[in-house]
Amino acid sequence: MPRAKGGFKTRQRRNKVLKLAKGFRGARSKLFRSATEAVDRALNYAFRDRKVKKRDFRALWIARINAAARDNGLSYSRLIFGLKQAEIALDRKILAQLAVVDPSGFSTVVDKAKAKLQ
Repeated sequence: MPRAKGGFKTRQRRNKVLKLAKGFRGARSKLFRSATEAVDRALNYAFRDRKVKKRDFRALWIARINAAARDNGLSYSRLIFGLKQAEIALDRKILAQLAVVDPSGFSTVVDKAKAKLQ
């Protein structure tokens, strides 16, 4: 049986990994073995952090809503409970945007939530 050498498919596979490692420093972008390890790690981080990004943004929105709600004399949890009672279906992303861009509109929403809490 003849010796299997690195032919077209092997070169294709290696080039695919090296292309993904473009921009990495030193041997990690030049040598196949180092590049494979670096690319595997990078892809794992990318997969994990797509999930973490959602958590981070939700935490940011909640912090912004809480700050704006406290300016209007209400805590975050009471505001969310009041919105549920008033059947106002605004998600946290929109509430945070409203708190930053349109504080008067946000205070109107807070007033409606306060009225339902009484």
